Amino acid sequence: MEENRWFLSIIQNEFRTGKIDLDSTMKLLEKFHLPFDFEHVKHVFKKTLDKRKTHMINIEDFRAIYRALVHRSEFRELFCAYSPNCKILSATELAEFLRREKYETNDCETTALEIILKYEPIEEVRKKRQMSFEGFIRYMTSSDCSIFKNDHKTVYQDMNQPLCDYFISSSHNTYLISDQLVGPSHLWGYTSALLKGCRCLEIDCWDGSNNEPVVYHGHTLTSKIPFHSVIQVIDKYAFVASDYPVVLSLENHCSSKQQEVMADYLRNILGDKLLTSTIGDTVVTQLPSPEELKFKILIKNKKVGTIEEGMLRRNTDSHGETGEISEFEYLSDEAETDEKAPLYPRTRSSKRKSEHGHSLPPRKKAKMKTKIAIGLSDLVIYTKSEKFVSFEHSLANQKCFENNSIGEVRARKFVKHSAKEFVSHTSRFITRIYPKGTRANSSNYNPQEFWNVGCQMVALNFQTPGLQMELQDGKFQDNGGCGYILKPQFLRNHDSTFTPHNIGRYSKPMSLSIRLISGHQLPPSNLSKTNKADPLVNIEIYGVPEDQTRKKSSVIKSNALSPRWDELFSFTVQVPELALIRFCVEDEISLVANEFLGQYTLPLLSLSKGYCNIPLLSKDGDNLEPASLFVHVWYY
Repeated sequence: MEENRWFLSIIQNEFRTGKIDLDSTMKLLEKFHLPFDFEHVKHVFKKTLDKRKTHMINIEDFRAIYRALVHRSEFRELFCAYSPNCKILSATELAEFLRREKYETNDCETTALEIILKYEPIEEVRKKRQMSFEGFIRYMTSSDCSIFKNDHKTVYQDMNQPLCDYFISSSHNTYLISDQLVGPSHLWGYTSALLKGCRCLEIDCWDGSNNEPVVYHGHTLTSKIPFHSVIQVIDKYAFVASDYPVVLSLENHCSSKQQEVMADYLRNILGDKLLTSTIGDTVVTQLPSPEELKFKILIKNKKVGTIEEGMLRRNTDSHGETGEISEFEYLSDEAETDEKAPLYPRTRSSKRKSEHGHSLPPRKKAKMKTKIAIGLSDLVIYTKSEKFVSFEHSLANQKCFENNSIGEVRARKFVKHSAKEFVSHTSRFITRIYPKGTRANSSNYNPQEFWNVGCQMVALNFQTPGLQMELQDGKFQDNGGCGYILKPQFLRNHDSTFTPHNIGRYSKPMSLSIRLISGHQLPPSNLSKTNKADPLVNIEIYGVPEDQTRKKSSVIKSNALSPRWDELFSFTVQVPELALIRFCVEDEISLVANEFLGQYTLPLLSLSKGYCNIPLLSKDGDNLEPASLFVHVWYY
């Protein structure tokens, strides 16, 4: 039999001397080009030896170990349902499986042949255009069979709409890699964010010695990096993960003299990548699209005068020239009005508003004057930072290329009390949300509540793992991971009446059922000596408030290698366009506490149908291969 011959041809050399130990077993398993978790191999190895007084196994023991790890019963059941002799699938039988179990509609015969050529490891079987159980296993555990839709793994959305019509992957305090008080400022913060597809980076600039601007978290003990080093890293990594534009959000505390130095670095280091003029017409009535801005880096900063004036100055030397911006700064006791509020408690000067919104004395208003170097100001084209006053003020006065940054606390109040105006605002203007200044440990807020009202740049601390970054990573896997996701029509339409709390006619309910079948080689629990986790799975939906829900599987006792659930979960989702689904695997430690083992999050509309594997990711977002779940998905 071909399968047996193939198996022996791979392993027999190793058993020339009769027996092998655990390390050799692990090395030999690697020859099968399948991922194995050493802890699970060790566990099965010891179980196979049982009470024998040896550390060595023979060829039959190895076959048993291989089968225990690879030949999963749930795959065998499926394979035998389509293979009459339970040994071989013809291309026609595989095509039938694809049609009925993977809901494939296009040319299934061709797809079946492609799958056989790609996954069948046994040459004789492959030549006959057939598939063995070994090939079937490799296909079922491959990324082609993953729960994330294959055609969403590349850019598939319309990239020709104005910039404000997209959710944009955005990072806050990109230069930090730990907390905000004493943590290191590090170039790796920029590299890793860009490699994750982040398209809006924050650069906090201060005057440094020798007329060299530096980047760090002002008024704290975080270390400093030279501004030019940051720009060099951005130049190198900006377009590795995505071709679409990168926005540099400058949190600018520099003197006009050092602002000129910044402008020179931006021009000299970024060269042609830096956007220094409008595309087409100098009178801007609509933002350009991500497609038109491909491979361009945009500067987001305050600006003096108009775009046209800046364009007229293009070839003249503006060194030494400065302009002045006057704004009203509200002196408030909210620790987020200034994004870089000092991180130590302040004496509160005015009590304005209690938790319950009772009216208190008005906020004090102070006129602030900011000096800006003309050389830097002229680099701001489509992303001009404009102080947010109110929705009415923006509607009456704001231009399409002016953007606002709103702190999370204030933004949350808008979501609660004026969501309709908020949605109307974000349909017209790029809006950036940032974490409140009191989050000294770089913790994050839940980005979903701000995506729900169409905020484009919901900036998170990328350096802080946890649920919030898992939602961010899950959402931005979509559209090829390019960092831009087209907002649903009801968040782009200027006349929309949609709000997250009142969906009204915008509801397109989706019925979703997920059969949780099994888990495989789940990460061993840190708290278990014997590798015997008691796994359970939470299935959670994040979206508009009405769609937020969580369902929990039963606990499988003492089985991290191959827990079997066979449980069905049903959901009805009102606004699938905004929903994310998260699968979180935990180890039940006691009745009150569970330990996180792994998770996977993706947009609801990126779910594949039929039998799928779910790869699991660690707290830091690393793939925990071979750890996975096996499910059946159906929706309409």
